[in-house]
Amino acid sequence: MITLKKETSITGNGLMKNKPCNIKFFPSTSGKIRYFLNGEEFEAKVDNVLSTEHCVVLGKNKTKVMLTEHLTAALAFCGIDSLDICLDEGEIPALDGSSKQWVELFKEAGIDKPLLYKPKKYTVKEPVYYLNGKTSLVILPAEDLFISYAVNYNHPDLRRCFVNYDPKNQDEIIEARTFGFYKDLKKFQMFGFAQGVTRENTVGLTDDGYTTELRSEKEPVKHKLLDLVGDLYLTGVNPLDMKCQILAKEAGHAVHVKVAKILKDKLIEC
Repeated sequence: MITLKKETSITGNGLMKNKPCNIKFFPSTSGKIRYFLNGEEFEAKVDNVLSTEHCVVLGKNKTKVMLTEHLTAALAFCGIDSLDICLDEGEIPALDGSSKQWVELFKEAGIDKPLLYKPKKYTVKEPVYYLNGKTSLVILPAEDLFISYAVNYNHPDLRRCFVNYDPKNQDEIIEARTFGFYKDLKKFQMFGFAQGVTRENTVGLTDDGYTTELRSEKEPVKHKLLDLVGDLYLTGVNPLDMKCQILAKEAGHAVHVKVAKILKDKLIEC
């Protein structure tokens, strides 16, 4: 069980509704990632996903928390599996649009890892997959972890493009910001979404480039891999502790979550 050494907090605006939210993190011995909002308590588990439209929404009854995926990915990268998260609004702060500031916040508070801690490793007892046209997500048993994410977007840098996970490029994945086609921004804002989008927290894709300088090559594809790590973490097993081949092509939160619901019952300790 890994938690924080001390309480910590941060404040920021949400990416979707642009409302300020104060979020506090408390060390926990529950062995669970628990959210607390408006008197409700619920776990960061795939069965508590209420929506995957535009972002991952977790909740219980009428209480919901939007944009949980970047925070959840940070928990995976830090190995944290026991934490209480208290909010005063129903959307996680966007911060810089990646997991970078969450990871920095947790490392500053200190990650409480038991001496001689050795994480359990998991694999799948049989292949898990989702195939639908150009979209696919396949998880196979393997000797080691291998993750590859491929996209084929209508953008000069993102046609037939893929990124593989490697611990050596982990920081580039952690700092990869959310993205979208710049031409679609006003449409989303008219429907009440993407109100908190800025040049700092979102990479806008233009016809021939980007609205901001990339932090690393193929940053948008690295963000897709970041989202996948966060979404598969909702199985209750850190995907970075899996001995699996995870192959994704033009998937998104909806597909990630569909597969996670199947995957949680197919994982075995190895």
